[in-house]
Amino acid sequence: MDRTTLSLATFNLLNLNLPGLPIYSDTDGWTQEQYDAKVRWTAAVLARLDADVVGLEELWHADALHAVLGAAGLTDTYDVLATPADGTRIVCAALVRRGLLVDGSAEWVQHFPPELVLRSSGEDRQTPEIDVRIDGFSRPVLRFEIAPRDDGPAVLVHVCHLKSKAPAPVYREDWYRADPDTYSRHRTALGSAVSTVRRTAEATALRMMLTDVMKGTRTPVVVLGDLNDGQHSNTLNIVTEQPRYLVGISTGGSDVALYTAQTLQEYRDTRDVYYTHVHEDLRESLDHVLVSEEFYDHGRRRVWLFDGLAIVNDHLDDADHKATGTSDHGVVVVRFRYRPA
Repeated sequence: MDRTTLSLATFNLLNLNLPGLPIYSDTDGWTQEQYDAKVRWTAAVLARLDADVVGLEELWHADALHAVLGAAGLTDTYDVLATPADGTRIVCAALVRRGLLVDGSAEWVQHFPPELVLRSSGEDRQTPEIDVRIDGFSRPVLRFEIAPRDDGPAVLVHVCHLKSKAPAPVYREDWYRADPDTYSRHRTALGSAVSTVRRTAEATALRMMLTDVMKGTRTPVVVLGDLNDGQHSNTLNIVTEQPRYLVGISTGGSDVALYTAQTLQEYRDTRDVYYTHVHEDLRESLDHVLVSEEFYDHGRRRVWLFDGLAIVNDHLDDADHKATGTSDHGVVVVRFRYRPA
């Protein structure tokens, strides 16, 4: 196969499960009517995207995804990577255009690299020690390879869903229940801090995984997913390692860093209107496509040239996503052309 174009997308499905199955604390889950609306809308979006690789977040049941593909007429178009999705938990999944997947295999990484240590005695005498104990991802990272061309290296793809900004429910904890009068007034702050620490640890674990496969190699790498933080957040800075974006005729590229498709698009536009999530009227970009230097326009080792980004996000104005079957996240698709440096 020698493709001249490659398109990559990320799509948070908003709890795609079969009707009647529990979703979190909602023991009833989707009604048949809500499920049918969700299948119709999701199918229409996938058909519109026509992407070669679609990273999926918040999938509960693989059968629901197969129903979506059937409704879209795409059953024979994609290989489905959704093995752990049995309806009992949230899974990162992917659709890969037939013929692209290497060895037909994929893995879901649950545990952090054993080398990850988040412990410090402090930078100076005024800085208290810190010790964060966490050893796994909230949502396992899906990892697989695609081969867009016979004459080039395989591309290593990661589909990720990092911990959300929503405050952790600390009111369930023993220490909270032992003294609710003290902690109730601080519940939101404490829960938000726990979520932030967890997401930061997950970002660090992902970065270590990426560095291990990127440093000193020519392996093209892609990260797709709902990273639950903005383009310039500390979370994204950890994952990307903040590469320098060049202008004019400059060339370069970082061996281990990732470039955000959002920034690549901003260099093409006169106005930034990128947002993938709305919460209490705040528009944010939480869903990202990140790529290695092999996909960077100014990269000395460029293989694929950025060819534009589009976002499906009009549905974010829907007042009731259950009724319309829509997602509460925008869908991002990025396109590249084969254009070696």
